[in-house]
Amino acid sequence: MNDKEIMTNILNAVKGECDLFMHGAIESSTPAVHSAFTQSFNDALALQNQIYAKMSEKGWYPAQQAQQTQIDAVKQKFSNQ
Repeated sequence: MNDKEIMTNILNAVKGECDLFMHGAIESSTPAVHSAFTQSFNDALALQNQIYAKMSEKGWYPAQQAQQTQIDAVKQKFSNQ
């Protein structure tokens, strides 16, 4: 397994962790539990961002710039709903 595959696996695991923390916050029954899940979610998001930035820096997670026409089309689609 090479470095790119390892980082991809870590990124996917952290994304899953974010999903779990988000749902935990949504379903929490007390302010203390909600706060704990929210803080954990924010920490996981920060870690996800760091991993993404490192992968992007190495060219392992290329992002494409959306064309303005694509952005406008999506805006139009959701503004009509």
